[in-house]
Amino acid sequence: MRQDCAIPVWKWLLAVMLLAVITGARAEVCATDDRGQQLCLEQPASRIAALSPGATELVWAAGAGDQVVAVVDYSDYPPAAREVPSVGSHTRLDMERLLTLKPDLVIAWVTGNPPEQVAMLEELGLPVFSIEPRSFEAVSGTIERLSVLAGTQTAGFAEAGRFRRGIDSLRAEYRNASPVPVFYQVWDEPLMTVNDEHLIGEMIRLCGGANVFGDLARLVPRIGAEAVVAANPEAILAGGMGEENRGWLDRWRAFPGLTATARGNLFFVPPSLVQRPTPRMLEGTRLFCEKLEIARARR
Repeated sequence: MRQDCAIPVWKWLLAVMLLAVITGARAEVCATDDRGQQLCLEQPASRIAALSPGATELVWAAGAGDQVVAVVDYSDYPPAAREVPSVGSHTRLDMERLLTLKPDLVIAWVTGNPPEQVAMLEELGLPVFSIEPRSFEAVSGTIERLSVLAGTQTAGFAEAGRFRRGIDSLRAEYRNASPVPVFYQVWDEPLMTVNDEHLIGEMIRLCGGANVFGDLARLVPRIGAEAVVAANPEAILAGGMGEENRGWLDRWRAFPGLTATARGNLFFVPPSLVQRPTPRMLEGTRLFCEKLEIARARR
């Protein structure tokens, strides 16, 4: 006598419900941003808006470049980012244009984007994830968190690991380097530098440099030329208004009494390798270290 092998309807329905619960649980992705706020998405983001050049680079580093639908001015790396629609500058967003692009994830800059505009995006229901990495480890961690939100963990975690290993290698290489008093010029008019809490301050320390303005209270303090003269750095490093503009160093040639000037230790470093908290800081840090080695050799 043949038995009926059909699955009871109630068992089939239960299996479907359990599968839906399991699938839904796996689809939801969560990460905590640099404001300490957890963001959960029902599924990985597929339309990402990056509201700073640094955020754009970090999303690409996380392996999610193909998912970026909006950037801001000066988002020029990688080259593919130049083809993505711009929604204004990081200091003034074109809200209407941004909304028409229908992002399902917005990557904001904690201290760089207008707070009122970021708040408006959240009020309109857009998922906002705010970042501001201030250490080498935070750069790697940010890449990993973005890759989780974008569903690109394999690529993102691999890139974060590459950056960590590169920084660790440089740290080991320069661990016992003799100190070099350094002034880093982050801007020209007004004259600005960084303190030890800034990520660039960590770059200087890793290379054996001693930031002559490291103990100032502000993250990016304004100073006067007379303060630089009084600090008498052994090396001056500066970027400029572009990747090849070395004009910021010219003013220091007018101070022959400066140790940095007297020894020819006025060094240019492309600003995008230093002033954006992205994996390219590995290359920028390597350049920093090479410049300080030159300064040591000139003693």
